[in-house]
Amino acid sequence: MFIFSILIILGVGVMVGANWRVNAFSQPFISAEMAHLPNQKVGLLLGTTPRLNNGLNNLYFDYRIQAAAKLYHAGKIRHIIASGDNRKHNYNEPDEMKAALMALGVPAEKITADYAGLRTLDSVLRARDIFGQDGYIIISQQFHNERAVYLARHHNIPAFGFNAQDVNQYAGLKTRIREYLARVKMFMDLMMDKQAKHGGEKITIPD
Repeated sequence: MFIFSILIILGVGVMVGANWRVNAFSQPFISAEMAHLPNQKVGLLLGTTPRLNNGLNNLYFDYRIQAAAKLYHAGKIRHIIASGDNRKHNYNEPDEMKAALMALGVPAEKITADYAGLRTLDSVLRARDIFGQDGYIIISQQFHNERAVYLARHHNIPAFGFNAQDVNQYAGLKTRIREYLARVKMFMDLMMDKQAKHGGEKITIPD
């Protein structure tokens, strides 16, 4: 029991430390106010499932779409990379994001789908290595942007984050717990110099 208790304390300490470091580092580079961010050619929209298991809309998805469309219509970005998961049959985050963006008036030719954005690390690195963007604005909720911006800047990508509206704390409790674990996993990936799972030919983002 003593050893188990020590391990629990160490585990909690690691999660708290990882969380604090990511938060402290990323705060100068993320904002919910467009005026606090520089204009960029591209916004990197991070994917999530559009619907919950109970069939209801996923507000994380809806709010990210609204934030990306807001950036585009304000002229803050000129193009959107919709980066998400497409590994399962009948599950396609990038195409769902593209359709939702078009419904809010973003032209189809201003949206590029990245079907290999399997996780945040892949999306962040592929935006540079495959789509040729040395800098961009990441679009997601604040807790996600904090980690994504940390990842990008660790890899010498001067990324910024535009914080989409968040969901209420009760609805997002499971997501927040998972985020604590994801931050620990992120530092493990950085120590092992993990790279995006899929490469591929370079894709030019039109101006």
